[in-house]
Amino acid sequence: MRGLLTGIMAAVAASTAMPALAAAPEEQVIAVPGFADFLAVDGKSVWTTNRNKVERWSLKGKLAEVPMTRACGAMVVAFRSLWVADCKEKTLNRVDIKAGKMAAMIQTGIGAPDGEMNVVAGAGSIWVATDATGAISRLDPKTNQVIATVTTKPGAVYLTFGFGALWAVSGKEQTLQRIDPATNMVIATIPVGKQPGFLAAGEGAVWVQEQGDGTVAAIDPVTNAVRGRVKVGDNLKYGDIDTGGGKVWLRTTSDQMFAVIDPSTLTVTARIGAASGSGALRYTRAGVWTSAHDLHTISWWAKPAKIGLLSAAAKPVM
Repeated sequence: MRGLLTGIMAAVAASTAMPALAAAPEEQVIAVPGFADFLAVDGKSVWTTNRNKVERWSLKGKLAEVPMTRACGAMVVAFRSLWVADCKEKTLNRVDIKAGKMAAMIQTGIGAPDGEMNVVAGAGSIWVATDATGAISRLDPKTNQVIATVTTKPGAVYLTFGFGALWAVSGKEQTLQRIDPATNMVIATIPVGKQPGFLAAGEGAVWVQEQGDGTVAAIDPVTNAVRGRVKVGDNLKYGDIDTGGGKVWLRTTSDQMFAVIDPSTLTVTARIGAASGSGALRYTRAGVWTSAHDLHTISWWAKPAKIGLLSAAAKPVM
């Protein structure tokens, strides 16, 4: 009887045991002299801004280098080109990614001379904030010409495209604006938290870093309202964010290199790597790229689908 009871108790314990903790993924570090910062994925390689150039890197080393006066802000690969702002020349630059050469320098103006901004693609166009008082320019990649200007809240320089719309965050006004590409007009304005910054659209929501609050807000693209928040830390200054693979990927500056968020439960499910100062992050199905400009490195974290349960070195969710 005691043996049977022991067996039953063991079976119950096994059935209710917590899942095994996932091992932290292996980091492959690439030394990148200078100030490797913003990232844009190009197949199995990645482009990064540096002090006076953009560079293309793979796990085998540097593949290309394109000089410019001051490459800045988050970039995008679209229409067989890399699109990147030059904060000193106040131009939007187009790089031919096959040739690894400058293809065009377009006089647009740049809405954030400090480089905290995005260039994004969507609705057959390239979008970039071009005036700090509140203007986003829409460019036709066939002609490299501005075809429309969207009037926005002052400081709306953080952009993403998704759910059929352009989304623009103003840190100054603490708002997220939804822009209809069919009319080039703002159709919704959503209040967000303290010092909002970079954002991403995907996995069922628009995700906004509320850097001053240490939270990420999930905005429902159907209702245009905040449906919840994830507390990550004391602050989120001044990281990056991306979506993919059923997760939200958040580059942080305190406590860890990056955090992983479950978009369904709005919980942090993994905290990966040691804190390494500011940098960027981009997700791919094969792996996650991160940069750490203070360490002069880019890192590759393979097999992101396995990242999800709290890693062995993870800290409790706040």
